[in-house]
Formats: sequence, C-alpha cells, structure tokens
Amino acid sequence: MIIAVDGPAASGKGTIAKALARHYRLPHLDTGLLYRAVAFAVGQLDLDPEKEADAVAACDFEERMLEDPRLRDDRIGRLASIVSAHPLVRAALLQRQKRFAHQPGGAILDGRDIGTVIAPDADAKLFVKATPRIRAKRRHAELQGRGDLTSFDRVLADIRQRDERDSSRSAAPLVMAADAALLDTSFLSIDSSVQKAIAIVEAARLLQ
Repeated sequence: MIIAVDGPAASGKGTIAKALARHYRLPHLDTGLLYRAVAFAVGQLDLDPEKEADAVAACDFEERMLEDPRLRDDRIGRLASIVSAHPLVRAALLQRQKRFAHQPGGAILDGRDIGTVIAPDADAKLFVKATPRIRAKRRHAELQGRGDLTSFDRVLADIRQRDERDSSRSAAPLVMAADAALLDTSFLSIDSSVQKAIAIVEAARLLQ
C-alpha cells in the first residue's frame, strides 16, 4: 500500500505521515529532507542555491546525511525551497523517491508532489492544509522550542513566500491531486488530525 501525503510547510503533513507509518507499519520518507540535504550540501560546498547547476552538483549526497539534525534548521528550510524549484534538481531526486514508494509492501511519503508526480498511483492520497497564520504559529513555536528567536512576522512572511514559490514553480508545483482527499488541520488537534487521516486511508482502501 502506498500512501501519499502532500501539503504546504507546517501544515502537519509530516506528523500525520509518521503517525500513519506507525499505524500501518510501513516505512516513511519525508521527501522534504532530500531537498534540505541538497540545500545543506550547497552551503557546505559554498555554492549558490539560486544557480541550478550548483544545486544539481549538491544532489549526490550520502543517505546518512538525512539523519543530520542540522537539516531541520529554518535557514536550511528556506534554502531547500529555493533549490527545490530547479527542474534538474527535482529530476535528480525523482528515482530515489520512486524507488522508496514502490518498494515491496508499500510505503508512506510526505512532500509536495507525491500524489501528482512521485506516486500518482498511490492507494490513498491526502492533501493536508492549514491557514498561513496557524502554520506560522506552529513553526514559530517549534523554532522557539529549539532556542531560535526568529520573530513571528518573519516566520509568517517566510511561510507565505514558500507557498508562492512552491505553487508557482514550473517543475512539479504544489497542487492538490484530483483524486486526493483534503484534510484541513487548522482547528484540529494532532490526535483528531491523525484519526481523520486514518479514516481517509480506510475509505480509500474500501474502494480498491
């Protein structure tokens, strides 16, 4: 069984995908980490994230880099949004994601183009959303918990900028798949969001 979980930054898709992975005992991939790894490598190699050739040169990273906690840094997240807009970067990471999705037994992937590009044949597709202000509050609280003093206004501006970049890029823009179920987590608790997600997957399985 393949489950695709898409949505914008801080919508709750990662938390939901991890919970689904535990519930269904399936391997999980946060595909955003791949782009964060590229962004981190760009910085380590002193390259320019705005230049597609530089970003592509940073795509050949080792798998263990995905475990580096520094990838969660908000600055890396902003750079990841830049490098992920390059078509050749997305092409370079495409097969890695497809292999993960189509491994024996299936998998759960979360990102921005899982249900539209990576696994359009997924058995269940969710598109997780929340209002920009609520997503900014979540991200701001997360950053404060890590000792990051970035202001709320800066976080909100960054969320909106990422939304615009992700939705308007030419390669695999952030869009809801036609056959995906919408899950708005704006006013839901984590437990309620997860239960609704499980209900969506179960409904999809009944249609198989």
